[in-house]
Amino acid sequence: MTSPPAIDIHAHFYPEAFLKVIEDEGAAFGVRVDRSNPKGPAVATGDAAGPPLDATYWDLDRRVRAMDKAGVRLHALSLTVPMVYWARGETATRAARAVNDAMAEAHGAYPERFVGCATLPMQEPARALAELERAATLPGIRAVYLGTNVNGRELSDPGFEPIYARCAALRLPVLLHPIAVVGGARLRPFYLNNLLGNPFDNAIAAAHLVFGGVLDRHPKLQVCLPHAGGALPYLFGRLEHGQRVRPEAQRRARRPFSAYLRRFTYDTVTHSAHALRYLIATVGADRVMLGSDYCFDMGYARPRDIIVKGARLSKADQARILGGNALRFLGLR
Repeated sequence: MTSPPAIDIHAHFYPEAFLKVIEDEGAAFGVRVDRSNPKGPAVATGDAAGPPLDATYWDLDRRVRAMDKAGVRLHALSLTVPMVYWARGETATRAARAVNDAMAEAHGAYPERFVGCATLPMQEPARALAELERAATLPGIRAVYLGTNVNGRELSDPGFEPIYARCAALRLPVLLHPIAVVGGARLRPFYLNNLLGNPFDNAIAAAHLVFGGVLDRHPKLQVCLPHAGGALPYLFGRLEHGQRVRPEAQRRARRPFSAYLRRFTYDTVTHSAHALRYLIATVGADRVMLGSDYCFDMGYARPRDIIVKGARLSKADQARILGGNALRFLGLR
């Protein structure tokens, strides 16, 4: 293993048990597993199917070999689109439990290689809170993973307050990921729903957490933004100006918007060494962690390279971003 060890905090996981819940119960909610593509199964909602999933998304042995090849020591496993937000009632709970139990099993099989970011049925906050309490007791669960919105409900929704409070009390940081992103029909061509929609939705979610007063009400809540914060690090000056001159952006956030930039942490998925240097100059090297978006084609096959080769960082900052910051963020030694 190349030194210093790398910890990937943006590494997706689709356990087979989760796919089975969809196959057994998803039809009632308009969700299915499409196995028509020889490249792998895809989760389909309505007429839209996601990308085919390579077996390394759930095959731990294959995944470890891929991690070794990329020089990554540990994955913080996370479910992603469509999360479990498509389900209701007991199906939502079963889907979340299937994911979280599989993460704990992955940690048990490879305790030095995997930890888990719990998924919660946020569309029903009472169920989400119950699953949070359960998942927090599972071995290897070190964080919580949320969408940038929950079926159109913004993260500033008061119904989510008990979940934030409990995450903070349990010292479980929250990582976000775009889902059902802003843009609609205008972003359908050219894959813009991902290329632009994802980074825009990251900024929208962060703005709701700030302007909605969530970060002030929960000062110990830790939140990580994917894709290097998306549009947020570039637009914070505009948001702060609006905070000064527009009454809609006032009242709840107690400080200027720029004061909240270091309340977030950020991954390295910029696809631009220049953009990564700007992010580090803006928020500090201690607020940035390696991420790969494993193993989608919009991620990094070799996530270390932008840190150790492209960004012209000191050895100390490289070590922080490769793994030191993530050790602290995830509460690992």
